[in-house]
Amino acid sequence: MAGRMVVGSAALAGLVRPASAPDPSGGHRLLPVSPELTGLLPNRGLRRGSTISIAAGRSRHSGTTSLVLALLAEASRTGSWCAVVGVPALGAVAAAELGIALDRLALVPHPGPEWATVVAALIDGVDVVVAAVPATVPTSVAHRLAARARQRGSVLVPYGRWDGADLTLQVTRGTWQGVGAGRGRLRRREVTVSARGRGAATRPREVTIWLPGDGSTRIVPGPARGTPAASPTGRSVAGRLRAVPPDVDVPRPLTLVAPA
Repeated sequence: MAGRMVVGSAALAGLVRPASAPDPSGGHRLLPVSPELTGLLPNRGLRRGSTISIAAGRSRHSGTTSLVLALLAEASRTGSWCAVVGVPALGAVAAAELGIALDRLALVPHPGPEWATVVAALIDGVDVVVAAVPATVPTSVAHRLAARARQRGSVLVPYGRWDGADLTLQVTRGTWQGVGAGRGRLRRREVTVSARGRGAATRPREVTIWLPGDGSTRIVPGPARGTPAASPTGRSVAGRLRAVPPDVDVPRPLTLVAPA
């Protein structure tokens, strides 16, 4: 079994340290994300106590699930526990390919009618909690779960419509690569992700990345203003950040710069 099945707070006892406990490394207020995603987050990482929603894509195959997994990958790889609630189609192979440590991944594919209770229990003991939002969640319940995450120092990631999040991420465009002239295999997808929020995240941001990426994918700044560049899909990428495949020759060192 890829992850542990968690049904309540009792099942978490002894498995993980409380999310609010100090991190021995000293970086207990910020969980890392992959370099491709740092440009979307105002703190360049997942701030403990925050709520970061993933807006549903315009179609089933928008790449939103891959974005969810990519958001968890670096925190999981560096020792944090993660949980995913209410996503029965989530595949362990896809999670592993994106870098998630399966031995620190708790899966609750069918939380049942006690969705809010399950999510609250996980917030008490897991560092990052992804929760597919049911069709109807009272505003009062959403506020209580966000407040619980702030108190416990967990990162709550609602997957679906969620009002009042600190930051909302959404896949706005996507193009598959690997198939040419009607032949080939789908290998990866170029997606554009937008971010909007409040406070430090008021200024909208956008990056274009590969999903899935790979360990040698590198980040380069977009071309200078007024110098349009063509993407593999034919779109202009002037003024945006791009994750490029490893076969592109890019000088080092490189600095990630937020788009104007």
